[in-house]
Amino acid sequence: MAFPTISSRASGLSALRPAAGLAVLAALGLALGGCAHHKKTRAAEVASASVTSIGVNSYLWRATLETLSFMPLTQADSSGGVIVTDWYANPSNPNERVKVSVSILDQDLRADALRVVASREVLQNGAWVAAPVQAATVQKLEDVILTKARDLRRSDVG
Repeated sequence: MAFPTISSRASGLSALRPAAGLAVLAALGLALGGCAHHKKTRAAEVASASVTSIGVNSYLWRATLETLSFMPLTQADSSGGVIVTDWYANPSNPNERVKVSVSILDQDLRADALRVVASREVLQNGAWVAAPVQAATVQKLEDVILTKARDLRRSDVG
């Protein structure tokens, strides 16, 4: 009766090593291939947030124009990212008027890429007098513009 020796066992294992090595390489290739595809998708999503044919983020620009569409515009500079409205008086409250200026500061869709400034005047004794604007009003306007910009981006990407 012949018992296998260590050298005969080692030669049997060495025959399996190339096949096992190929299997490991194939598994790594599939795993890494999946990661590379995810990076391309993520890169496409990030790039679409900053795609613009104008000087600023197009989603912020469009969202701002849509949000302020009820107000008359005095300036709309897409390359500089500035939108300024004329004075607007709500028909239900004609003794108060508001003027808004929006600056889009970046080509990326980010909250800090948007700056909103509002001015308010009230009619007193036949003359328009400057009045304070509540900070919550400006914040709410920024939130509306940012939400609309994100919705526009989602509809383009999705």
